[in-house]
Amino acid sequence: MTATFADYAAQQDARNTIQLNVTKWTLMLCDALRQNYIDYSIKSHKRCLERGESIDYNNSRITDLKNGECDYEFIIESGRKYHKIIMVIDNGPNRMGPSRSVHAFVDKKTGEVYKSSSWKSPAKGVRYDLRIIEQREWLLQNADWASSYLYAR
Repeated sequence: MTATFADYAAQQDARNTIQLNVTKWTLMLCDALRQNYIDYSIKSHKRCLERGESIDYNNSRITDLKNGECDYEFIIESGRKYHKIIMVIDNGPNRMGPSRSVHAFVDKKTGEVYKSSSWKSPAKGVRYDLRIIEQREWLLQNADWASSYLYAR
């Protein structure tokens, strides 16, 4: 049986849908990582308050964090094969500008998530597959800004 143009078009349409979903899931992962950092920071400031340290400062930071003001952002830079998730830290006006580091890589076609090996390439070994619902849900609930979830497997 030979493949028809309709078969080819359907396959291409399915590939395009997967790639769009991978991008959407990668954005969701970025949001989850940012929220994890906010939650972590709020807990840290509350511990400082319990010790009676810098009460005004810590209360101010908690309020800012609850309002979504955060020094950490997770952004996507898309290359030929991978979405690169980059952690951007705003160092404030007194420093040289924002710090950037690669948090993880996501294969644009397959949704496979990798640790970073360097700025340009992922480490060998798939950590998660965003196409698998159970893995995606676990990842979105347990991903942490410091990337320890990438070492758990």
